[in-house]
Amino acid sequence: MSNSAATTPNRPLRVAIVGAGPAGVYAADILTKSNEVKDGHVEVSIDLFEAYPAPYGLIRYGVAPDHPRIKGIVNALHKVLDRGDIRFLGNVTYGKDLTLHDFRAFYDAVIFSTGAIKDADLRIPGVELEGSFGGADFVSWYDGHPDVPRDWPLDAKEIAVIGNGNVALDVARMLAKHPEELLVTEIPDNVYAGLKQSPVTDVHVFGRRGPAQVKFTPLELRELSHCKDVDIVLYPEDFEFDEASDEAIRTNNQIKTMVNTMTNWLVEEHAESEQPSSRRLHLHFLHSPVEILDSPETPGKVSGIKFERMQLDGTGNVKGTGEFIEYPVQSVYRAIGYHGSPLEELEYDARRGVIPNDGGRVLDADGKPVPGIYATGWIKRGPVGLIGHTKGDALETIGFLLEDRLNLPPAENPDPQAIIDLLEERGVEYTTWEGWNRLDAHEAALGAEWTAGEGNGVVRERIKVVPREEMIRISRG
Repeated sequence: MSNSAATTPNRPLRVAIVGAGPAGVYAADILTKSNEVKDGHVEVSIDLFEAYPAPYGLIRYGVAPDHPRIKGIVNALHKVLDRGDIRFLGNVTYGKDLTLHDFRAFYDAVIFSTGAIKDADLRIPGVELEGSFGGADFVSWYDGHPDVPRDWPLDAKEIAVIGNGNVALDVARMLAKHPEELLVTEIPDNVYAGLKQSPVTDVHVFGRRGPAQVKFTPLELRELSHCKDVDIVLYPEDFEFDEASDEAIRTNNQIKTMVNTMTNWLVEEHAESEQPSSRRLHLHFLHSPVEILDSPETPGKVSGIKFERMQLDGTGNVKGTGEFIEYPVQSVYRAIGYHGSPLEELEYDARRGVIPNDGGRVLDADGKPVPGIYATGWIKRGPVGLIGHTKGDALETIGFLLEDRLNLPPAENPDPQAIIDLLEERGVEYTTWEGWNRLDAHEAALGAEWTAGEGNGVVRERIKVVPREEMIRISRG
């Protein structure tokens, strides 16, 4: 009898991928298109698992609904899953519905692509105050995540957003933008209603370093200027450049573009226009957060935020000046990055928020590869990089899986129906690709119904369904 999956006669290599966001879908796609598969040396059977009833992961639940690239990414992922050679199984949670032991019994290899959905910690006094929020939590709310509350406290006129990456800009834009502009997106009705009640007038975005060290992209930056009735405000004292900044501007077109864009905004006199906007979005640099301030009138609530002014040190890094400044705000959003979550029965690097791995091969407590277990995406490398990095990650991980294929521990029960039987036996209300198409059509129908009824000329392509129970009911027909 064979002792490896790849040498077992007359059956495909069974692979489970846990997480159906871009990282998981790309891994599945790359495996099906690999030379080994195309040449006929390896036949594969892939099941793609997702904790939510719908696919796409962070693209559905972690990207602002008005993001200009979101439709293109969703369309690309849809084409991969719509081919029919990758089976989607949604509403299945690792560690609850299925264990690592289960996966090992039914698959020769398991790839974890569970991403990162929690906020990185900001360790300053006052972070626990009422009105202090994690940016990732806010993103989950406005993206209609099925497992977060339907309401969000939007009662602040002045808001601070800490961070200088794309998520910080997304959060700031969603807070400052007039919600009527979001009706053309798939924004859920409860989110529209919540944003409509917001009294916000000023949103401040604070970065620790200078304008040449920002982590967002030109596309995200330009999106800010597309918000109607929102002025962008910058401050001359924040535009400091050292030798490293000058070098970055000279040698990096992306940085040059962003610095030029912001410099142009700086010289434009928004405030002196004939009709000043009703909302303002302020971009601050060289501010390091020190403390979120408690309200003396209503103890336990945010009343402001304190920063130390920083200065560049010649290398693009910063050092403190000893000068402190306070801003009156009633809410603070921390958007300094995401952090991965531990997965049961696997080692976890709590500092980096990743599964310890060597190029995608998951490692045990002794630093040795665990046969047949792999990782890709943010849970592999940490929450950095864009879609292109995710593809590169998947390519590396799939390369090692194929390299290891002759030594993978074979599944005890590789029959594709066996995992379905187990899910049904356990009463797991799993969803399928056909179910997603039903939900997809339903959300589009909701948009059409709204447009025909109370649209007033606004066309809504779709309206996202939020309650998990409703998503499951529609998906399962």
